[in-house]
Amino acid sequence: MDLIKAVEKEYLKDNYSNVEIGDFVRAHLQIREGERVRIQVFEGTVIARKGSGLSETITIRRLSYGVGVERVIPVHSPRIDKIEIVRKGKVRRAKLYYLRDRVGKRARVRERLGVRKETK
Repeated sequence: MDLIKAVEKEYLKDNYSNVEIGDFVRAHLQIREGERVRIQVFEGTVIARKGSGLSETITIRRLSYGVGVERVIPVHSPRIDKIEIVRKGKVRRAKLYYLRDRVGKRARVRERLGVRKETK
């Protein structure tokens, strides 16, 4: 068991531990199209966080043209360029699956005050 953790340790990214449920994040993903590699941004609300170690994933949900789109992203994947937090959410649940049934203003997550960074 310790041997597995030792091998996994070099692949772990430790800068995503502050991403929590309810946060509105912007994930920069590397998309490979033939020979070219480009960055595609997927932004939305983190509705779930599962697993531990290398197999840890987060589920990000957003509305695109009135249709809910969810993407499960492995947190420690080399295909993730970075995950930036736009605003922190104030929630009382571990999973926000109830947002799937909500539309419009009812689907919003309240913002946790005093934690947003100033961007210019």
